[in-house]
Amino acid sequence: MTEQRTFADAILSNKRRTTRREQFLFEMDQVIPWATVEALVAPHYPKAGRGRPPLPMGTMLRIYFLQQWFNLSDPQAEDMLYDSESMRRFARIDLLHDTGPDETKIGKFRHLLEAHQLTARMFDAVKALLEARKLLLKAGTIVDATIIGAPSSTKHATKTRDPERRQTKKGNQWYFGMKGHVGTDRRGVIHTITTTDAATTDAATADITQLPHLLHGQETTLHGDKAYYKAEDTLQWELSGGRYLVNKSGKRTDCWDAIHRTRSRVRAMVEHPFHTIKRLWGFTTVRYRGLAKNTARVYALCPLANLFRLRHRLRPQGT
Repeated sequence: MTEQRTFADAILSNKRRTTRREQFLFEMDQVIPWATVEALVAPHYPKAGRGRPPLPMGTMLRIYFLQQWFNLSDPQAEDMLYDSESMRRFARIDLLHDTGPDETKIGKFRHLLEAHQLTARMFDAVKALLEARKLLLKAGTIVDATIIGAPSSTKHATKTRDPERRQTKKGNQWYFGMKGHVGTDRRGVIHTITTTDAATTDAATADITQLPHLLHGQETTLHGDKAYYKAEDTLQWELSGGRYLVNKSGKRTDCWDAIHRTRSRVRAMVEHPFHTIKRLWGFTTVRYRGLAKNTARVYALCPLANLFRLRHRLRPQGT
């Protein structure tokens, strides 16, 4: 992007009010570790050579993050870059001198991240940053899962449901889709992720089977709902000196209801990143077929959610 100011820049710089979108993009621009993230992508990004030169890698990364925050498909992302000045500024695109990427280029970049599992490496890089800044607590873990819906219709070319999706019942309602399982610290900062199909009745994909993958190994306490309860684990945690605070399954009593209410005040922190990802950023329904593509999106959203929730602590002083 050129450094020369345009007429539109001059008008926008004199605005009396900053919109919430502009403020959000400014804050996220400040806290994302751009140098670290770009270093992960650079070895796999096309180099300039014969033919049309590729767009700057930083621009494509910024567009990819815009897709996550505003729940945009590839065509929608192309349209919004022409429609929204604040998004163009964040992506470092000046339409007077630059050509915005079309949906094909946006899709190819997304496929590149998926093929090399780069969003998982971004998640690890952000987690390392938070650990270095002492913003990720190690003492306890809260585990939970959330359902992400998928279209169950068969009115398309193959006339079949996605074979990597399953159906599950929550309360009195059935859902078709996938599940995202997370382990967070006591403040709701995500440190581990797994994904499965949505089935809970299948022994291979029940929530409790994901528990070993959601622990970092340094916990002294464990919180979770009754889907993660196992009587044998209670004794194991007590023998190791830890506290097993998973809600107990089985017959309810007034005493255990009171204990569960106390535990749930801590366990509720795991819902905060789900609120960010699903309510603020709209990831309630998968966009792609297959588990791998949507898992890559989950791995992209979780570190961004961590940065968003800790942005006031991560922002440089004076900004």
